[in-house]
Amino acid sequence: MRYPKYLPKNGTIGFVAPSFGCNIEPYRSGFLAALDRFQQDGYQVDLGPNCFEGKGIGISNTPEACAKELMEYYCSENNDALISCGGGELMCEILDDVDFDRVTEAAPKWFMGYSDNTNFTFLLTTLCDVASIYGPCAKTFGMSPRHPSVQDAEDVLTGKKQKLSGYRYWEKEELEDASPTAPYHATEPSVLHTYPEKNVKFSGRLVGGCMDCLINLVGTSYDKVNAFSEKYKEDGIIWFLESCDLNVMGVRRALWQMAHAGWFRYVKGFLIGRPGCYGQEAFGMDQYQAVLGVLEQYHVPVVMDVDIGHLPPQMPLICGSWAEVTVKGNDITVAMELK
Repeated sequence: MRYPKYLPKNGTIGFVAPSFGCNIEPYRSGFLAALDRFQQDGYQVDLGPNCFEGKGIGISNTPEACAKELMEYYCSENNDALISCGGGELMCEILDDVDFDRVTEAAPKWFMGYSDNTNFTFLLTTLCDVASIYGPCAKTFGMSPRHPSVQDAEDVLTGKKQKLSGYRYWEKEELEDASPTAPYHATEPSVLHTYPEKNVKFSGRLVGGCMDCLINLVGTSYDKVNAFSEKYKEDGIIWFLESCDLNVMGVRRALWQMAHAGWFRYVKGFLIGRPGCYGQEAFGMDQYQAVLGVLEQYHVPVVMDVDIGHLPPQMPLICGSWAEVTVKGNDITVAMELK
């Protein structure tokens, strides 16, 4: 596994929009506040041409323009790390115009984003053997005051922190008419659901992302997961997975599809983020049965309602790192190592 250099003090952060840009509110104001905060903290900023664009369908611009921006900024020497402007819907359509051979040959660089950005965070790791950060997009860094999870994301990017803990409360719904820089409306106590026991400890190579995106990659020319798993079989794999638009049946089908593609070979454990369909039931099946109905066959720990994904806060996880996960009741720590 190749690891990028950490973002240095007074370094330059590049911003790109391979998915949605920050052309509408509240994203524009939130992004501008984030840029101001980074500059106040001494960082330089390097804005890609699509950051404020909204010409595309499900992404900021045409697939060709988005791919070009991502490639140029990833391979550029003018910035030290990249943060995606936002998530979106159709980032998968840029992949045919991304030269992954060129990415592999370039000096490794941190790329941070989540949701639709799975199309790059996941492929950077499984195709190019380069670690990435599954964490918040640009607007979130404009939050004031910052939630500890947002500071954790910056600390992971700068190398100040590699051991993370879960957070006490999470946000079920945003406040109506909240400002673009409002902190999370975190009011719900965090409760982990761990199978088969409440207290578990396991280790392995972290990989994963948003299932809405991952299932689109299964069986395509971008699916090199089995070769990746084979390479790291001595470490074993910890899968971190979360979902946005999938209902409970969609979650069940997605996991079934990944399982039948052989993706969970050599799995050591699963970290499942709170789903967008939190609390939903269908035909007597809830979000927990949707997961365990597929994953219990592997006889490894399954930790559900973890701080990952679309119901914040989220722990910024280094995709590709070796990690040790410890769960005691409702407390979780993820200690990551760059090895």
